[in-house]
Amino acid sequence: MDYKSSLIQDGNPMENLEKQLICPICLEMFTKPVVILPCQHNLCRKCANDIFQAANPFWTNRVGSVSMSGGRFRCPSCRHEVIMDRHGVYGLQRNLLVENIIDIYKQECSSRPPQKGSHPMCKEHEDEKINIYCLTCEVPTCSMCKVFGAHQACEVAPLQSVFQGQKTELSNCISMLVAGNDRMQTIITQLEDSGRVTKENSHQVKEELSQKFDVLYAILDEKKSELLQRITREQEEKLGFIEALIQQYREQLDKSTKLVETAIQSLDEPGGAIFLLSAKQLIKSIVEASKGCQLGKTEQGFENMDYFTLDLEHIADALRAIDFGTGKGGGGCLGSERQLSHRGMV
Repeated sequence: MDYKSSLIQDGNPMENLEKQLICPICLEMFTKPVVILPCQHNLCRKCANDIFQAANPFWTNRVGSVSMSGGRFRCPSCRHEVIMDRHGVYGLQRNLLVENIIDIYKQECSSRPPQKGSHPMCKEHEDEKINIYCLTCEVPTCSMCKVFGAHQACEVAPLQSVFQGQKTELSNCISMLVAGNDRMQTIITQLEDSGRVTKENSHQVKEELSQKFDVLYAILDEKKSELLQRITREQEEKLGFIEALIQQYREQLDKSTKLVETAIQSLDEPGGAIFLLSAKQLIKSIVEASKGCQLGKTEQGFENMDYFTLDLEHIADALRAIDFGTGKGGGGCLGSERQLSHRGMV
């Protein structure tokens, strides 16, 4: 193996060195003793023996029952056929160089701070750690499940690569959700401003109406009260609608904020298997929560109350010209009703 060229290409030599020391069978760091195949690829002796026994189920090498013939199997890295003698995998040479490198690497790793969390074990093989990810079934599993168990025909990948991929995807989802929260907060601010302007406009219209009705108070007091009530009802309806929207956005924002907190806590989880057990559902929840920005909004000009503004000058002129029964020619209250009716006020 060309360790030097690989370490130069990678920005983190220790991480790249760890990749070079991964067994292609168990996908974990080589377990001593490490044997070297004729094709120069390396295997843990235990893993080499597992695939040798699987390829040669009738081969035995026990005391008192020594097979006089060897067997064969294919290298899992390059598919080169390895022919064994009667000693089986015990006839393969140990790769002392790789074993020494593993010792140096483990000494270096021992000086690092211990990681949080425990490593989960496989339910089917209690002595095996969950160390690979089944891409076909989309679940973490162990190497024994791949070699002999339910995932023999499945496509698998190292746990760390899938861990990093889904961690990146979750980070992108968090960014998307935070951006959605910012948009919702902006909408809430706009709605609050809309409510304030609605109150101001309602107050202004009331003041204008009050000033105009002061001139006609004795005659149009009932009309004044009616219109004020209509404005108040309109104001309450609009403010009620706005407050309901604000409440909906606040609830959605609260849910999204809690979901962001949960996702950030999940990002702090260093264990790949623990992270992957909940990452997919968490990503799905974030994508669904990001649709919350599609809540209702107010239309343009919703806060406008100008349609309650009245021009009462012609009413005042009409009132001044009304004969309340003191004049002649059939005036009086009936005439005033006819004039108001003609102008659409009765």
